[in-house]
Amino acid sequence: MTDFIQACIKANVEIALKLKEGFDPSWYQKSHRGAGGDLSSGLDLMAEAVFVKYLSPFGKIESEESGIIGDGEDTIIIDPIDGSANALAHFPYYGTSIAKINAEGMLEAAVVCNLANGDIFVKAHDGEAVQGKLYENAFRPLSSSEHATIGIFEKAYANAQMVDALNHKNLKFRSPGAVALSLAYARNVKYVLFVGVFRIYDFAAGLALCEGLEVIVEPDYVIVSKEKEIAHQIEALLAQLKK
Repeated sequence: MTDFIQACIKANVEIALKLKEGFDPSWYQKSHRGAGGDLSSGLDLMAEAVFVKYLSPFGKIESEESGIIGDGEDTIIIDPIDGSANALAHFPYYGTSIAKINAEGMLEAAVVCNLANGDIFVKAHDGEAVQGKLYENAFRPLSSSEHATIGIFEKAYANAQMVDALNHKNLKFRSPGAVALSLAYARNVKYVLFVGVFRIYDFAAGLALCEGLEVIVEPDYVIVSKEKEIAHQIEALLAQLKK
């Protein structure tokens, strides 16, 4: 593992330990509207501060909460808490997302961590994506379920017509509410669908973990699937709804 990836792991460990100690009342307070467009919570800002401490030596940070922090040739794109509404509701599907982009615009590393169960997913630019556990020093290739019967539809609550269309085609799904995590688990489900405004904070690291899968990225939707036929079937449904 590179020094950068090791720093990402250390940052995630520190955040996870803080969460384990108990949620501070200040974490529930909303402050300013972040660079990503959502209101930042104290929890988001706590995690951001930890990442700044560990990752600032590696380049400028572009955070969903505070925008550009620091300077440097490389850009580190972070979502300090992916699924912060889940975390604040104590719903166990939330984590962090980090992607390092070099001066030439090439991805150098991606790290997505599920803080609720310790799953961590890592990809360096010259290697395959691997996964492990946050407090262990062992990694293996990404797991895959060949018998999945459900997909993941992020932002389903805002897309009632697409919900009906998927139901009509018997394309079952869940909508857990943490985009980077859902992409990290893409091999374990039938498909991952996001319909809404594309924000780099949500996708920079997660999509890097989807190498080798069928990936369709448009300004207003993202589709990922192990099965090319399923991905294009969903794309056709979206096209029909636009008519």
